[in-house]
Amino acid sequence: MRLFLLLFITIPIIEMWVLIEVGSEIGALNTIFLVFLTAAIGLALLRQQGMNTLLRVNQQMEQGQLPAGDILEGVMLAVGGALLLTPGFITDAIGFACLLPFSRKLLVALLLRQGMVMASYGRNANFKSSFRSSESLGASKTRPGEQSGSVIEGEYKRDE
Repeated sequence: MRLFLLLFITIPIIEMWVLIEVGSEIGALNTIFLVFLTAAIGLALLRQQGMNTLLRVNQQMEQGQLPAGDILEGVMLAVGGALLLTPGFITDAIGFACLLPFSRKLLVALLLRQGMVMASYGRNANFKSSFRSSESLGASKTRPGEQSGSVIEGEYKRDE
C-alpha cells in the first residue's frame, strides 16, 4: 500500500519534470501536440488490441476453456489505455508497453512467473478437474435405485 502511495506522489512529479525538459527543448506547443498524438495513437491501438483480445476470450469460452491469460491481457490493455490518456511521456512509455502485443505478452508472462497474479476459482483452485473426478467417483458409487450420470438434485428458492 505504501508503494502505491509513493508511486502516486512521485510519478506526477517526475512527469512534470520530463514535460518541462521536453518543452524547453522542442517548445511548448510541440510538446502538447506530442502528448495528444500519443493519446490518439494509444486509443487506436487500444481499440484494435481490445477487440482482438475480446474475440479470443469469447472463442475460448465457447470451447469451454478458462481464458485466464487473455483476461489478464485485457486488464493490461485497460491499464495501458489509462496510462496513455494520462499526460506524460513516462506513463505513455509504460502504456505502450501494455498495449503492444509482444511486450504485453512478456509482461503477462513475467507477472504470472513472479506470482504477482494468482488465479482463484472459489474455494477449490482446480474446479474443473475436481468436478470431473467427483463425477467419475459419483458414477461408480451409485446405490441400488439411484441414477448414474451427472444429475444434481437440489431445491431452488428465490429470495425477493
